[in-house]
Amino acid sequence: MHIHILGICGTFMGGVAQLAREAGHRVTGCDANVYPPMSDALRAAGIELEEGWSPEQIERFRPDVWIVGNAVSRGNPLLEAILDRGLPYVSGPEWLAKEILQGRHVIAVAGTHGKTTTTSMVARILIEAGMDPGYLIGGVPQWSSRSAHLGNPNAPFVIEADEYDTAFCDKRSKFVHYRPRTAILNNLEYDHADIFENLAAIERQFHHLVRTMPSNGLVIANARAEALDRVLAMGVWSRVERFDVAEGEAGWSLTEDGRVAFSGKPVGELHLPMPGRYNALNALAAVAAARDVGVSPETSLEILAHFAGVKRRQEVKGRAYGCVVIDDFAHHPTAVRETIAAVRDGMVKEGVKGRLIALLEPRSNTMKLGTMKDALAGSLDAADRVFCYAGPSVRWAPEEALAPLGAKATVTHDVDDLVARVAAEAEPGDVLLCMSNGAFGGVHGKLLAALEAKAKA
Repeated sequence: MHIHILGICGTFMGGVAQLAREAGHRVTGCDANVYPPMSDALRAAGIELEEGWSPEQIERFRPDVWIVGNAVSRGNPLLEAILDRGLPYVSGPEWLAKEILQGRHVIAVAGTHGKTTTTSMVARILIEAGMDPGYLIGGVPQWSSRSAHLGNPNAPFVIEADEYDTAFCDKRSKFVHYRPRTAILNNLEYDHADIFENLAAIERQFHHLVRTMPSNGLVIANARAEALDRVLAMGVWSRVERFDVAEGEAGWSLTEDGRVAFSGKPVGELHLPMPGRYNALNALAAVAAARDVGVSPETSLEILAHFAGVKRRQEVKGRAYGCVVIDDFAHHPTAVRETIAAVRDGMVKEGVKGRLIALLEPRSNTMKLGTMKDALAGSLDAADRVFCYAGPSVRWAPEEALAPLGAKATVTHDVDDLVARVAAEAEPGDVLLCMSNGAFGGVHGKLLAALEAKAKA
């Protein structure tokens, strides 16, 4: 079958493209911007790419089916031509569910935070356990050059289960298509203000996910998330295991010193290379999910002791002038706060005496809308110094939102100006934590270059 994908360079759709190619289909695709690293990965997989939305692609490619990504809206010239001609089309999640996930034990990882890291953890555990699982991760793991793999059709398939809407023609959350047998519900907060009116609307979508699960399925839910309590109170027909419970309670517990127990029975110790309580809880949920497909907690904990992490999650981009530059995807005030806490924890453990300098780009749709601007100052308070880059799409005043931080915070509307200011203040031993769910104007490379120049001056 020949498949042509609209929006192919997005993380999810790029993963779908790689899975389709691995399954033996001819795959082509287009996007508004075709650029590395996704374009390189797709071309290496033998996928032909075209930049732009020209309707001429209909005659040039003549695919059997068009897969439409959720970034493609009505008014897109290629989509309009497909609709006008009555050509067959389908959303990415629907195609994936029917062609790849059908008949497999799907392990879905959902939640506002930690999806990519937890999905990567589960996949890595199953790989090291010899299962050859399939996976689709919303990021590139440090242990592989690929974000998606078909795996053995008889092995589980691990998928990052996003609550964002499916496509222009299907406004349900993507994850309702996956019909998991094992589901991790990591946490739940208000996000995606561009499509969800309030938290209750997201809770309803999470319950739609729970409703698709079989009675012998397993829901692994965070015990300290009130929103998830409300989701499960709507009805659950599968087995339920809670994680982050108090010691001795039913479910999975984790002490501050890493002791793991299930319903009061010790199963081992967690020694995760990644710092931070949030990462440790991601690991705890991954251990629970792996147990559901036959991997012992003891084996999972041993594997996680060597877990390499995920790119763009506390990823060290380089060192210069005695400073460390770190990249993280943090896109929500809670993620910002927990990332800062995790990096601070890592600094303490490694004996780093310098400052933690936080650089933030409010870039997600929710952040650009200013929906959570009142929580920003509090989420950044634990940093020693804060720099905020407000791009042209930010229509609220970060200066006002960060005013509670006083002189500790600086706002600029130019990335090069931000780089110059940070480089001028940086001292050996400082950790520069860059947080954005986008490219942040190439700030990482620019910072390292400026710091190297400062070292030579």
